[in-house]
Parts: sequence; C-alpha cells; structure tokens
Amino acid sequence: MATDIATRVYDHTFRIDPIVRTLLDTDFYKLLMLQMIWKMHPGKRVTYQVINRTSHVRLADIIDESELIDQLDHARTLRFARNELIWLAGNTFYGTKQIFEPAFIEWLATFQLPEYELHKRDGQYELRFEGLWASSTMWEIPALSILNELRARAALRHMSRFELDVLYARAKAKLWLKVERLRALQKEGPLRLSDFGTRRRHGFLWQRWCVEAMHEGIGESFLGTSNVKFAMDLGLEAIGTNGHELPMVYAACAQNDERLREAPYAVLRDWAKMYGGNLLVILPDAFGTTAFLKSAPDWVADWKGARPDSKPPIEGAEEMLAWWRNRGRDPREKLIVLSDGMDIDSIETAVRRFRDEVNLSIGWGTNLTNDFKGCVPNGADDALKAISLVCKVVEADGRPAVKLSDNPQKVTGPEAELARYRHISAWRA
Repeated sequence: MATDIATRVYDHTFRIDPIVRTLLDTDFYKLLMLQMIWKMHPGKRVTYQVINRTSHVRLADIIDESELIDQLDHARTLRFARNELIWLAGNTFYGTKQIFEPAFIEWLATFQLPEYELHKRDGQYELRFEGLWASSTMWEIPALSILNELRARAALRHMSRFELDVLYARAKAKLWLKVERLRALQKEGPLRLSDFGTRRRHGFLWQRWCVEAMHEGIGESFLGTSNVKFAMDLGLEAIGTNGHELPMVYAACAQNDERLREAPYAVLRDWAKMYGGNLLVILPDAFGTTAFLKSAPDWVADWKGARPDSKPPIEGAEEMLAWWRNRGRDPREKLIVLSDGMDIDSIETAVRRFRDEVNLSIGWGTNLTNDFKGCVPNGADDALKAISLVCKVVEADGRPAVKLSDNPQKVTGPEAELARYRHISAWRA
C-alpha cells in the first residue's frame, strides 16, 4: 500500500521520520568511489563544504539551527545494518558479482560519519567535513538530503492537513502527466531512464513515491535508481559510476603542473584497476570537456561510455559522438548518460535526437524528485522551489581543490588556483 505522505508529513516525529534513516540512503556512486578511496588512498585527508549556489535563499534564516544539529548528530549514530552489508556483498551490480571486496564490507561494518563543523555566515550555513577521505566523502549525500528536507519541512510546517493533501495530490498528478509523456516516447523507440534525484530531493518519502511511480509507469524502461536504499528495498538496479571529487582531489594533490595535467587520466587508470565493463564511464568535464578530450589517451576511447555533465545536453552529447568518431569508434556501441538538469522537455528532445546514434540513458534528478511548481495551494511556490545546493571538495592534503566545469556557475576554488588551472587547461587544449 502506498504511503499517505500528507499524513506522515503532518504527523511526522523524529522517531518515525528522521531525514536520514540509514547509511545506505546514499547514491551508489559514493560507495563505488569509497571502495577505491579506501583501497588506494587510505591516508589522504580531504575537506568538503556545502555550497548554496542559490545564494538569495538564506538557508540560515529558514532552517532552525538546533533542528539541523539534531539531524546531523542523528546521522552520525547510524551504522550499516547486517542485512544491508549482506545485500552489498552478495548482489550483482552492472553484471558483476561481488563487486565489493570482503575486506571493504568488513570495514563498512564499523563505519561512522566523522564530526562536522557548523557556522552561520551571511544568512547561510557554513557546513564543513574534514578528515580522512574515506570518511569525509560519505557526508555529501546525507548533508544535502538533510538541508533540502529541513527547508521543505519549514515551508510545510504551517500548512493544514487538507492543504498538504492538495499539495501532494497536485504533485502526484504533475508527475503522472510526465509519465504519460514518457509512455508516448516509449512507443517511438528505446527509452532508458533512471532516478538520480537523491541529492536535491524534496524528502525521503517523496523520492520513494517518485521511484515507485516511475517503475510502475514505464516498466522496463526504468532502469533503476541511484539511491542504494531504494534499490535494495524495491528490487531495482543500483545505478552510478563516479563523480567529480576524484579528479578534483587527484589534481589538488599533484606535485607539479605536469602531474596536474595528467590527473584526470590517472583517475581513469585507477578506476579501471578497480572496475571494468559497464562501469567504465567517463566524466570529462571537471576541468573542461574539450580540453580533456583533446589530450585523452587513445585507450580512453575504448571505455564503454561517457556522462557529459555541465554543457547543454545536446551539445555535450554531440561533442562526445564526434570525438568517438574521430578516434575511429562507433558511437552506436557506446553509452551516453545525460543527467544535468534534465526535465521532461529536454528528455524528449535528447531521446528523439540520439536514440538511433548511441545507447542513450537519462539520469533524472531534481526535476523528478523536487518539482512542486504550481502545486502549492496558496501559490507560494518559491518556498518549495528546488535550489542548487552542492557539497564539494575544497581542500585535499592541505591544498585547495578546483572545479572548472563547462558551466561558469559550477566553478569552485580560490581565484589564484582557478587562474593556474585555466592556464594549464588552455595549454593542454
């Protein structure tokens, strides 16, 4: 029976509905990266910081600090449950049995989120996580989930039971209209879509409803979810590969410019030592996609696919297809994953454009799990409008970390380091 979300939201207590209920409530790519970090970089120290790119939304004025501390402290009490570890150890992921090593599973059994630093500054929360890379990295998803859901709870707190009922009824109807458009897209040809919506979700219960609705609505075209907890509970595939933090840390720790230039490819070599086959998916944009592809070793073109993440989706996919062709590879044998800001319109456009040229997969994030525009009974949509909240590496082994990206709004790092990276990126290109 489907959860009555409106009632749970109206009645929720900390005991019944803490925001983070299990350490498995994370994205699958975090566990894959964690195993590599645990094995290859056990002594490296890394600092992460939450960054609110939507700076006009003053989170420290919206979210009660004591509630935030309570939720963060609760997350630190969590441990992986025995049945969760058994599932991770014995399940088949991406066609590979026992992708997680027994020693890694044993290490996970005692894993605890490390301590955090919390301050208020200019209407924002300055939330930082410093420690061994293999510990601090796991704060990213819980921290974002906690902040996003606390913001939503603050907006919903003064709504009546009936107003909440109307809100979620409208949001469900809105999502189902998208499902109907996807069903029409299915009739035209192949459709592959996954849930990537954990980091900026409206809430835990709402994300689960969205995942179940997608599974029911488009059947086998719904490949699975990046959320490991939902994948386990609902019998779905756990979806994910790697993220920007790997090249960011490798580059920050590079001892000279030449090693910095090679950092993105060093990441790929190490990733290939850990994983193979369907997990060999390039994330090319940490320091600029065009420069990365221009200097990429030829063996990179043999990887299964790519996830262009910060250029407009059509432009990013076109660049990857052209690069494969120039390297003598057939794009029809490759995989493209589009996941940056996808909505129903861009999904339709991308699928119709590329379905005959490449194996296209859509990772649907914020616009799947946090789209309440036009659903609020009193019309105050802004309070529930999704914001761009990220948790990024800011320092590794005492050195500043940088992300250039293809999107200027996603650039992070001190100005002096940004200038250095841009110079090296231009030199490489």
